[in-house]
Amino acid sequence: MKKILVTGATGQLGSELKVLSKNYWQYEWVFADRNQVSLDNLSVLENQLEEIHPVIILNCGAYTAVDKAETEQELADIVNHQSVKVIAQYANENKVKLIHISTDYVFDGSSAIALTEEALTQPINVYGATKRAGELACLEVNPNTIIIRTSWVYSRFGNNFVKTMQRLLQERDTISVVNDQVGSPTYAADLAQAMMDIVSAKEWISGIYNYSNEGEISWYEFVLAIQEIGGYECDVKGIPSSSYPTPAKRPAFSLLDKSKIKTVYEIVVPDYKESLAVCLKFKV
Repeated sequence: MKKILVTGATGQLGSELKVLSKNYWQYEWVFADRNQVSLDNLSVLENQLEEIHPVIILNCGAYTAVDKAETEQELADIVNHQSVKVIAQYANENKVKLIHISTDYVFDGSSAIALTEEALTQPINVYGATKRAGELACLEVNPNTIIIRTSWVYSRFGNNFVKTMQRLLQERDTISVVNDQVGSPTYAADLAQAMMDIVSAKEWISGIYNYSNEGEISWYEFVLAIQEIGGYECDVKGIPSSSYPTPAKRPAFSLLDKSKIKTVYEIVVPDYKESLAVCLKFKV
C-alpha cells in the first residue's frame, strides 16, 4: 500500500487532510506532528523520513507566526527553508512525489492585478522571505516538486482569522478591521481536496501553482461576510493598515491568479462565500 506522509498534521491543512483521508483508503496515511517529523531539527529529519519511507509527501508544516518571525528569524528559516531543502532532496533521491505549500507573502503587494505564478517575488517580511527561500531550495534540488502558493487560510481547526472574528463579533459592540489589504481567503478543506485531486491525476506536472478561493476582497469585507452568514450584531468599521501597525509588514495586494491550476489539473475553485458558509456550519 502506498504511503502518504503529511507534515504539520495538527495544523489547519493537515487536520483537513485527515478528514479527507477516509475517502482515499487505498493509501496508508502517516500524519506526522513535530515529534515524528522535526522540521526544526535538521540533524534527525532525514532519518525520520527514511523510517517512514513514504511515496508521497504533502509538506504542510511551516513556521507561520508572521509577526514573531521578525524576532525568530533563525528558527523561521530552519523550518520554512532549510528543512524544505532536506525534504526535497530526500524526495528527489527516493523518487517521492512532493507537494509543498507556500504563501502569497512571497509578494510585496505592489501589484494591481491578480498575481500569476511568474509574477516577481519580493517578500517584505521575514516569514515571506523564508518561504520564498524554501521555494527556491525546493526547486533547485528537486525540479519535480509541486509548490502550491495559497493565502488567508482558515478552517474549523486550529486558531485562525475566522474563529477570532466570530468570537469578537459576539463579544463586542464594535470592531475595526483593515480595509486596504486585498486578496482572497482559502478554506483549508478546499485546498486539501485540490491537493488530493493533483495526487490522483493521471499525470504529475511539476512547478508552482496558485490556489485560493474565488473572489477579491479586503479583510474588512471578509469580516462583513462572516457577520452576514453568522447573523452577528456588531458594528464593523474599516480602517487603514496604518491604524493597526504590526511587527511584520503585510502585502497590500496579494490576490492570486488560479488560471494555471484550473487549466492543468482541472481543479474547480469554489467562491469564498460559498466555502465560508460551509465552514461556519461546523460552529468553528
